[in-house]
This record gives sequence, C-alpha cells and structure tokens, in this order.
Amino acid sequence: MPTAERTAAEWMREGHRVVIATLVERIGSAPLDPGAQMLVDDGGRIEGSVTGGCVEAALVEEARQVFAGGPPRIAAYGISDEEAAGVGLMCGGAVRVFVHAAEARSLEPLERAAEAIAAGEPVAVATLLDGDSAGAKMAVLPDAAVGSLEAGDLLDHSVGREARGFLDKGVSTVRHYGSGGEVMGSALSVYIQAFATRPEMVIFGAIDFSAELARLAAGLGYEVTIVDARRPFLDSPRFSEAAHTVVAWPDEFLADHPLGPRDAILVFTHDPKFDEPALLGALASGAGYIGALGSRRTHRKRLARLRDHGVPEADLTRIHSPCGLDLGARTPAEVSISILAEIIAIRGGRHGTSLSEASGPIHDSPTAVG
Repeated sequence: MPTAERTAAEWMREGHRVVIATLVERIGSAPLDPGAQMLVDDGGRIEGSVTGGCVEAALVEEARQVFAGGPPRIAAYGISDEEAAGVGLMCGGAVRVFVHAAEARSLEPLERAAEAIAAGEPVAVATLLDGDSAGAKMAVLPDAAVGSLEAGDLLDHSVGREARGFLDKGVSTVRHYGSGGEVMGSALSVYIQAFATRPEMVIFGAIDFSAELARLAAGLGYEVTIVDARRPFLDSPRFSEAAHTVVAWPDEFLADHPLGPRDAILVFTHDPKFDEPALLGALASGAGYIGALGSRRTHRKRLARLRDHGVPEADLTRIHSPCGLDLGARTPAEVSISILAEIIAIRGGRHGTSLSEASGPIHDSPTAVG
C-alpha cells in the first residue's frame, strides 16, 4: 500500500499542488493515532484520513484556503467546540491537525522517506510547524539527513539527533526548540514522525494455521517468517505467499536471529522434539510475545518438560498457551484473529475485554517523550 509520503511525491512529480494534513496531537479519544495523514491535490483527489471521517470535510475546506494562498496552520477540533460538533467529531476527544502545502523543497525528503519505508528501513520525517519556514521537511535516517527545516543548522542538528533516538520504537511526537534551534526553548515546534522497522513474527511449524496467521499478520505490518526443519512441509506456495520460509531447527534459527520487544514468536509444531527447542530459544530471546498452540492438558505436559530443563517459573509465565483470546474460534482464520487480538491487547496493556463492558478511555493518551 503506498504511503502518504510516496503518494504526495508522485502527485508533485505529476505537476500537481498538494496539501498535506497531518494529525500531530490527539487528546482523549479519537479514531486514529498521531501521524495519520490526509492528502488533497489541486485536482480534487483525496487520499487518507486523520480521524476516520469525523473532520475530513472541514479539512478539505482548510486545504482550499491553503491553495488560495493561506499560510500553513494548525486546525484544532474538540468535542467541546461548536465547530467540532458541527463537523462531526463525536468521539469525545480533541485533535490538532497541521495543514500545509507540500512545496518543492519537500519533494526530496518525501521521496527519500518513502524509499526507506518501502525498504523496511527506519526513517523519521520532521516537519516544522511554525515560523517563517513552517511546512519545511527533513527526512532523518540512522546515518544521514535529507532536506532542511530552513531555520538554521543548529535546529537541523538538534532535530536530527532527537529523531534518531525515536527510530527504534517508532515514537512520533511534537518537540519544542529555541529560536536558534536550541533543545531548551519553545519558540519553534517540530513534529517528528518516526517509522520504525517492521516488527517480526516467527512461526515455527508449517501447518494451515501458520499460513493463515502469516497472511493476516502481514496485513498488520509484521515481517513474517515460517520456520520448519522438515523441507517438504514448507514446499507449498501457501506459506511463501505471505512469509519468508526457512528450513532450520528452531533453536538454531533463533541463535542467529535476535528479536526484540515488538516481535512475536508462535510455536505451532505440535511435536515435543520441535516444541521444546523452539520454546527454549524463544525464552532466551527478547521477544515481547511468545505463544503456543495446544490444549491446556498439552501445555501442562509441555511446562513439566521445560521445568525439567531448568526453566524458572517466572520465565514460564511468558508463554501464552493456549494462545489467543477466548473468542470461540475454530477455523484457522478465526484462531489467527484470536491470536492477533491477544498480541494487540498485550502490546497495549489491555485484557481484551469487550469495549461495551469495559470502563475508562478507549484510547490511551499519547506518552510524553523527553
């Protein structure tokens, strides 16, 4: 799927004027997270969304004003405002959207960011929100920067250093700097949108559930690898359609493949001689989610064998088995949805309760950075 950066660059290369609306802050509940973008070109094309339909019509009018010569601006909508109610922001929260024209100076940073995202490389896009050069962009990569915020070398340096610190976790936030680009200050605001590398999912065992989970997980942005020591099991094209396939023993694969807290490991092999090395390797890794298929009885036996290997009880609690939320899932597609739902819930610190029965905010407030 083309990113907003790629689409904006393509439209500009075609000779069109483009206005970019970027959600830079969400307060309380709103459908989408900061970083969501909507594009409008001078031919009337619209791509993307910042609130899932709540304020998009109002933003089209904002874009028309920018096309007519209006300056870059922050458009704010909140449920307490009459204007917000008029445009349909009924989620109970508030949003701030930066609306600006994508000028020629932004083309190279946008194209470089689009290339990095497509290649799975970490990159951050920094956008100056105020001052004489508001709307200027800079693409920040681990070892280079493309473009300039056009408010001094010190600002470029300060933003580049902070943006690189956000790359591993994909943190996106508004940062404030002094008029000369000093880290301490509030004269200039910069929105830094970081695109981390894709999280990984490693599935051990080439079975129907693996193929279905790989397809759905890829749609959520995971880089999926299916590993099986039995080459004939991996030969079916259904496994390679949405995942990399590797013939290897689980422990050997994990020994040379470090994983982090954004990554997941699933054990679908249904055979102790594969299950145990896979789980031992998973527990030795930094993977944020470890799941295994099987009944409760199967898992009790599995835990006993792992204890015999000397695995501490605290480590055994990292294994989610039977994996997935209790949805009554039966088919491979349904089971895959329940597993992904559990991963999402754990990642967000939630319990997977029905929203209609839960209390508290639907979306957590963004965490302040720095």
